[in-house]
Amino acid sequence: MTNRIQWDSSDRMCSMEPTAGCSPTVPEPELYRSIQAVLPRDSDQQLTPVCFNKGMLRWTLHKKVQNNPGNSLSLVWVLIKELEKAERWDSRKCIMPLLHTLMYAIIQTAYIPDELYKRVYDFCKRLLTYPHPYCTVGLSYTRQMKTERSVPGLMYQRMLTAEQRIKNEHYPFQERVFVLADPDVFSGSLGQVLLGDIEASGASGRSLGPLDHMRCVVQHSLQAALGAERCHGQRLAQALKDVGQDVETYFQEVLATLEQIAEDGGRGEGGALRSRLQQIYSEIVGDADIEPLSSSPLCDCPLPNPEMSFHLWTEDLDIWRELAKWLRSSSVTEQFSLSQEQEDFELGESPGDLTPSDMARFSVMSNDSGIERDLPPSADLSSLSSLDSASISASWEQSKSEPDPLKLSRRGGIKMKPSVKDSMVLMQDTMEDHANLVGGGGGDGNGGWGRGRGATLQRRAGNSTMQNPFPKQQRHFTARIVAMGDDQVLGRLAKAYYFFRKREARRLFLTIKVNLQFYYIPVCRATAPTSPVKENVHQSKGNPCALGSYLSMVDPWYNSNIRSLGCMIPKLAEMQQTNPGTPKDPFVSDVISYYVRTGQQPVYFTIYFVKIIFTSAKDPVEDVFLTHLEIDFPEFRQFSASVRDKQRKSSAEVCGAVISMIYRKVTLSGRDVDKGISVRTSGAQINAVPSTQAEDLNCLTLTLNESPTKTKNTVDSKIRTSSVKIRTLESRSFVVTLDRDCRRTFRDVQSIEVSPCLDPGYCVQKTMRSKLKLGEDKDAGLSKYMSKGLPLPINTFAGIIT
Repeated sequence: MTNRIQWDSSDRMCSMEPTAGCSPTVPEPELYRSIQAVLPRDSDQQLTPVCFNKGMLRWTLHKKVQNNPGNSLSLVWVLIKELEKAERWDSRKCIMPLLHTLMYAIIQTAYIPDELYKRVYDFCKRLLTYPHPYCTVGLSYTRQMKTERSVPGLMYQRMLTAEQRIKNEHYPFQERVFVLADPDVFSGSLGQVLLGDIEASGASGRSLGPLDHMRCVVQHSLQAALGAERCHGQRLAQALKDVGQDVETYFQEVLATLEQIAEDGGRGEGGALRSRLQQIYSEIVGDADIEPLSSSPLCDCPLPNPEMSFHLWTEDLDIWRELAKWLRSSSVTEQFSLSQEQEDFELGESPGDLTPSDMARFSVMSNDSGIERDLPPSADLSSLSSLDSASISASWEQSKSEPDPLKLSRRGGIKMKPSVKDSMVLMQDTMEDHANLVGGGGGDGNGGWGRGRGATLQRRAGNSTMQNPFPKQQRHFTARIVAMGDDQVLGRLAKAYYFFRKREARRLFLTIKVNLQFYYIPVCRATAPTSPVKENVHQSKGNPCALGSYLSMVDPWYNSNIRSLGCMIPKLAEMQQTNPGTPKDPFVSDVISYYVRTGQQPVYFTIYFVKIIFTSAKDPVEDVFLTHLEIDFPEFRQFSASVRDKQRKSSAEVCGAVISMIYRKVTLSGRDVDKGISVRTSGAQINAVPSTQAEDLNCLTLTLNESPTKTKNTVDSKIRTSSVKIRTLESRSFVVTLDRDCRRTFRDVQSIEVSPCLDPGYCVQKTMRSKLKLGEDKDAGLSKYMSKGLPLPINTFAGIIT
């Protein structure tokens, strides 16, 4: 059987000739060969040059069709043909790459016939009968295609409006991409390449002002709804340029029309939509220029990259403060209401000032309300004024210009109790996580906290919108946080997220306004050829990008596009050093844009809490880690494993130190048991991310440096556990390193306690129940719907494909 696609006459709804200034028409056989080249193969799990090139080939494919509407439509036809063929042959490994490529092409295609919309919609609907994650992705795209078919051009309009923050009255959603790069990895040329790429993408976006974006929305929406037979693309584009500032009026009308029909569900509104848009088209072009058209050429409207900000994640950077600044500047209409909250957020304690003991304390009683009329009678009230807006403003301006260091100024206000709505936001998030667990990938939602009957160790993945009884509150702002680096930057992200949730539990600000989405691009640091002996041992042990390797293992499309990007960035840096004058195309920014737009299936990784107790009188330290914890006895570091094995029986000094371990051993049956043991070892590693798919369990794997002697009182060197306590029984102390980060190394440690990190939202519910004295049942009320553990969701294209 040949793989060549046989085209029939029904496959072409219309023939579109390339317009002036567009890229040349790409033959369909060439499109087919390009699609076959980007599909994953069985050997792609290995780090071969062919695997690394697939991300570049996918980017090249979209560039080929970006500036020609005919090419875009041909690509959509080829992709749906390939998807139907993969369905017939049950080639599931090709479905996800083809489907994501298809949807990305549909968003940017100028016009799609209704027959093609129906064909794509029917295929996505058939995916609902497939197992997870195909049914989850299929449901998401089925809903999008149903809306897009009834309201053509809506996805493009919403995406461009939100990403470019176009001011309007009908679609208030806004998005921004925050790229956080590890300074240890992106130092020197790598950082310059990444910064230059993002700046080049931003410069190309800034070259198009708000009016240009409005023209693109109007152009694309009219063409998508009217088609080539009712819309002359070149004439419309010229008319939109001629109207100048008046294009905003047409933009608001088009936006209002599409959003109103989408809000009504698009039932029976196809004719009304085309009629209204045809009227707008006539007003723009002019009645004198209207004439019968027979497949007139359409103009392409490329989708610009979203707004991105690049940050080297140094110790001084507070990402949540950056989000608060963006939130304050994003909307002029909301700036006044957000100013006081954002100031309180910035003046509040930093994450480092919060202690883990604050988890159980979410409010502080105070006798001072902060309101002027509540001052005691002896207070100086001479400076008080009435609470009208003019006097408050004048008083505030005067206080800024003539500060009095001896007097505290107060603002007028009223007492307000925290609303029930605000108090439920964190709990609502945890109930959403539990619903995702039940319908989207198994697990118990507790991160190992007392697994119940029927619970499994399966890792959670995907958005379970089909079985979610607790949908999240719709928020107008979306922050897409892209972490770039090795496991160290993920450890910092997990720690920042943990303290952020604790801060929000004390006083809500960002949670009720911003939807957080996390993404990860694994990039390993360059290995130094010098002084290998002096390097810290934990730098050479294990995979520095363990989590990225895991995501590449469970999601082949992530492996082809994102992991390959991390391997190509050093090559791009070498090319730029060799040819500094070569024109730069924003390749990295384009791939990031593709990732944040189509990677909507999260994989959940449990954040683990660790309590560190020292041998000295130093106070205990409480911290968190995501991927790896290492225990090391420095005095045994110079001995190799072979020497230790030879001298195990004769020298206790070489074998290691004696430690006691109390741990909860997890089993697939859910019958977890508590065990205790004493062993002699020179160190141990605790891994939260499996190295192979066969060992993909949502638990910790504790590995000792030396295998204990096999007796009835000893255990295997590899232990699966949900929590563990380790303590040295001798006068020796050990060193603890979190997430392979030398900046998070603790010395003179006597004992550690490791357990899944509790979600502050669950702590809120627990505290409310204790205040109301509702009984001692831990799983009563809302608690049984909530996830106790705090996971960090990393978005991928498919989740976990088993």
